[in-house]
Amino acid sequence: MTSTQPTTTIEDYLQTIYSLQTEGETVISARLARWMRVTPPTAWATVHRMERDGLVAIDDKKVIRLTREGLKLAKNVARRHRLSERFLTDILGLGWAEAHEEAHRFEHGISPRVDAGIFALLNQPTTCPHGSPIPGTGAKLDPNLVRMDGLKKGDKATVRFISEELEEDLELLRYLEQGNVKPGREITVLEMVPSSGVVVIDTGGQSVSLGLPVAAKIRVETSRRSAKASAAT
Repeated sequence: MTSTQPTTTIEDYLQTIYSLQTEGETVISARLARWMRVTPPTAWATVHRMERDGLVAIDDKKVIRLTREGLKLAKNVARRHRLSERFLTDILGLGWAEAHEEAHRFEHGISPRVDAGIFALLNQPTTCPHGSPIPGTGAKLDPNLVRMDGLKKGDKATVRFISEELEEDLELLRYLEQGNVKPGREITVLEMVPSSGVVVIDTGGQSVSLGLPVAAKIRVETSRRSAKASAAT
């Protein structure tokens, strides 16, 4: 088990594995490599170093899981990253892509004291700008949300969550922000064309086209569920 502070690279891997796990994905080396934008051999070598240091465990099927120590460190990194994004967007006014990029630098230097100060300054947010729960707040990713690619033409829904994986593509992140594909935004499906792999949505007067692989990484609350919740109260 490691007794030293993880390097920034290891912290990035910890956060990625944590995000994959909390999004319900099976963590394997190829998926990790794709997310981290590195070659599979590079990802596998890093994972083995993490296994040596007691941060992850690898089973017979080569599925990667965080150990108790790894999970503790990963939650800390994810919290700092998501708070950093909130600070950079809400206080400094940076765009999504710029905030995500800067957060990777900013997060590694946040001490517990600064963490507490930012959290208080932001009025104790529970999610990052893209809907990922901030560890330590008690917030969880709602298991009842549905993937956008599972909607049908004419369906109405509210965007609640954009996968951390999509955030690694900065041009896509800019496109989503400019298209108002944001948590809390109500959408209507204008076209769903599986044959061409495209969904077209209305985000409040703006038509936005998304590839189905991207839509699969965006989770929404359907209007039917919202109506049931309102009726129950």
